Amino acid sequence: MWNPNDYAQNSNNQLQWAQELRQRLTLQGHESVLDVGCGDGKITADFAAALSQGRVVGVDSSAEMIAYATRSYPSAQYPNLIFACMDARALEFDLSFDAVFSNAALHWVDDHRAFLNGANRALHANGRLVISCGGQGNAAEVLQVFSTMATVEPWGRYLPNFHNPYFFCGTQDYEVWLRDAEFTIDRLELVPKDMTHPGKAGLANWIRTTWMPVTYSIPELERESFIADFVDGYLAQIPLDAIGLAHVAMVRLEVEASKN
Repeated sequence: MWNPNDYAQNSNNQLQWAQELRQRLTLQGHESVLDVGCGDGKITADFAAALSQGRVVGVDSSAEMIAYATRSYPSAQYPNLIFACMDARALEFDLSFDAVFSNAALHWVDDHRAFLNGANRALHANGRLVISCGGQGNAAEVLQVFSTMATVEPWGRYLPNFHNPYFFCGTQDYEVWLRDAEFTIDRLELVPKDMTHPGKAGLANWIRTTWMPVTYSIPELERESFIADFVDGYLAQIPLDAIGLAHVAMVRLEVEASKN
């Protein structure tokens, strides 16, 4: 269960990366865009504001996120924007968009082939696909700390056989999947990113709001203690920098492709 308010307050890195990625589309103002995994709707609304003669649809599998986005960016203010609850593996569009965009969402999806096939169906001829998500090697130090915690009590009892809960894909697999889905690849690479958080509290907030597949394995009354132990263990290996920022080495899988 997502907490959209909490996520909106602790997703500045994702917002910055989405704004950078958005520039790859070089939009003119009349295009139609599908934002897959739109979350709290900030970037989707940003698209809508820039596309005064176009239209934007934001979809997310989380009903809580869609409700939050709809309240935050109402149709009275954004008449060319709609939100819908939809699974990325089952996109329900045919020849509807000039661009399909997704940022910081697809590492939650266990079937990228299904997403890519749906994205291709959703695009007009020569439409563009621009996505970024956690890629192979992403957040390795975070996963290592969780793995260590899973070997000690009391956390081990809640995390038996701990494994990475996300789907961090590599370029070799993605090249095959894109070609099978009838995309022409324009750019496909793993890009290192330095994610920063303001101190221990900022790091804890990020773990709380984005690592629910792990933290929700812990009983609610013990969850904050678990997160605090994670923060202490992580910072023991990668201390705060001179100005008090916590750093997390991330790897993004970035894709630009065109419909054949």
